[in-house]
Amino acid sequence: MNEFLKEFKDRGYFYQCTNEKALSKKLNEESIKGYIGFDCTAQSLHVGSLLQIMCLRLMQKHGHQPIVLLGGGTTRIGDPSGKDKTRKILEENEIEKNINSIENILKKFLETEDEKVAPIFVNNYTWLKNLNYISFLRDIGKHFTINKMLSFDSVKLRLEREQSLSYMEFNYMILQAYDFLELNKNENCLLQIGGSDQWGNIVNGVELIKRYSSNEVYGLTTELITLASGAKMGKTESGAIWLDKKLFSVFDYWQFWRNVDDKDVLKFLKMFTDLNLREIEKISNRDINEQKIILANEATSILHGANEAAKAKEIAKNSFSENSSGENLPNTKIDISDIGNDVVNLVSIIDKNLSKSEIRRLIKSNGIKINNEIISDDKFIISNELMKKKNFIKLSIGKKKHYKIVT
Repeated sequence: MNEFLKEFKDRGYFYQCTNEKALSKKLNEESIKGYIGFDCTAQSLHVGSLLQIMCLRLMQKHGHQPIVLLGGGTTRIGDPSGKDKTRKILEENEIEKNINSIENILKKFLETEDEKVAPIFVNNYTWLKNLNYISFLRDIGKHFTINKMLSFDSVKLRLEREQSLSYMEFNYMILQAYDFLELNKNENCLLQIGGSDQWGNIVNGVELIKRYSSNEVYGLTTELITLASGAKMGKTESGAIWLDKKLFSVFDYWQFWRNVDDKDVLKFLKMFTDLNLREIEKISNRDINEQKIILANEATSILHGANEAAKAKEIAKNSFSENSSGENLPNTKIDISDIGNDVVNLVSIIDKNLSKSEIRRLIKSNGIKINNEIISDDKFIISNELMKKKNFIKLSIGKKKHYKIVT
């Protein structure tokens, strides 16, 4: 088996391949170009996209060149895969800002200096914006049957639930297939990688290229990753784990990995770090908390650099004891508009991602502390006088979440 595919499987990425034997042969014969597409619905990707990014890194490691497709065109429509309803359509200037921001994030993960493997960034709006509808239907649309399009999960599940699916969204799979065709024609792209929910869209592209030009290309999909809790990777009770440190601090990112469920640690060491598999096997014999710290350090270093990861580790070490003052914790600001008559209710600042009833349950179970003191009153008031004692307060939510609150 080809070394890239072998490591792809050994790290737990592999789900399906359109023609694995032929792809393995092609990868052994030459370095190829393969692409992954990212819609630009927000200014940052979150860790739900991290597995795809690690696939791009793995391509580079094995001498293949990744193409990163930023969906400036398809973002204007919205992929129905895994969605219960139509996505909010963004303004064009917002999409452009998102594209620039996401490209900068991806460059942190990828090797950009070596010309042989440096990522090629493309925006599908370049070729989609000028499509002639009649010509597109005649040249491309004729290769798709409604029967087959209705059989794909992205469509079938919405219809089975009697949830509306717009004609605009129904066209998404054709446009994604057309993207692959354009990249094959213009960049000699031979591979598309995506999550397992993209299988139908990827197969469409493979078949379109074969019918249109007789070229053989390949599709490869990854597992959809969930946490041990059953939650989707990238979404937690505290909200999205963003890859942009302006939206999610380096410290919080480190803490996310440090606090993963015990059952996920070894799996995530394989998927989200560059540690070789033999080294991970040795690490598996260590204390689980040590394994988690290694995971946090390695995953954070890839995105934010080793120095930032080391700082986050040191802050955690110094600040997470029961009696620490919290001085070394990152600042979390209270919007001054939240404060009325120099006081603010504790419930309103604890965590905007938790409901008031969840917060009150935490208070009743002694799960909330201010400056290491248990708070048992859900009407507890934080006054300016309390803030002025140290110019901040340490807020603890359970044993794992600690904040330095400033105004």
